[in-house]
Formats: sequence, C-alpha cells, structure tokens
Amino acid sequence: MSSKPHRRPGAAPTRGASLVEVLIAVLVLSIGILGIAGLQARALQNNDSAFQRSQAVMLSYFILDAMRANVAVARSGGYDMEKTCSAVTGGSLAAEDQKTWMNALKDNLGQANTTCGEISCDPATSVCTVRVYWDDGRGVGGSSSQMIETRSRL
Repeated sequence: MSSKPHRRPGAAPTRGASLVEVLIAVLVLSIGILGIAGLQARALQNNDSAFQRSQAVMLSYFILDAMRANVAVARSGGYDMEKTCSAVTGGSLAAEDQKTWMNALKDNLGQANTTCGEISCDPATSVCTVRVYWDDGRGVGGSSSQMIETRSRL
C-alpha cells in the first residue's frame, strides 16, 4: 500500500497560493487599513470638538466666578454685555474681568470673528446667563456655529 495521496491523472500538484489569491488578500487588507485610517481621522475631529466644548464651559464658569467675587456690581448689571466678538477695554474691575474673559475666549476657542461672549443678569432674581459662541468648523457633522449657555444665581 502506498502512502502517497491519490490525484487525478494528468493534474498538476498544487503548491502554495496562486498570485490571484495573494492579490485579493492584499486588496482586502488595504481596504481594511483605509477604513481604520478614516475612523482615526474622525475620532481626532470629534476629540477636538469635545475639547473646544469643554473649554467653552470652563470659560463660562470662569466669568461667573469673577462675577461672584464682585457680586454687588454683577447683580446691578455691571457685567452685562451684548454679544461681543471684539476686544473689550478695561477700566473698572468688571471691565477688566470682561477683557480678561474675552481674551481667554479668543485664546482658547480661536481668534475668529465668530468667537463671541454675552452676559446678562436679571436684577430681580440675581440669575445671570453667560453665552459663549464659537466656530466648530473642524468638527464632524452638525453646524459649525456653536453656542453654550450657562445660568447661575449669584
């Protein structure tokens, strides 16, 4: 009895993978790697967008803390400002706080004309509203114009 495997008469023995099989494997691997690269790029965009949103929230708390330190002026409307996208001039403590806040907004959220801040306080309830506007054009999906609003009672 022979230990050789049976083969059809006239058929060539098969050895290894054919060139077509190797090319298909490389193609499938390439498509997979491109997909992973796309996911990585999207993850980086979302990470940057989340970082900007965190910065905007932190900066809204920053001005609210400054207002709590000067609560009498804040309650009387000394910190109120319409939507402002340009530099604020200093002078009083409230104006210096606003100037520092606007500079921090521009430094952290971008020097664009769309990086703006707005503050309004209701003297009757002592509730102050801070709005931060910025452009999130590098983020994925949605609108590039972003706004967060933080309300707090002083």
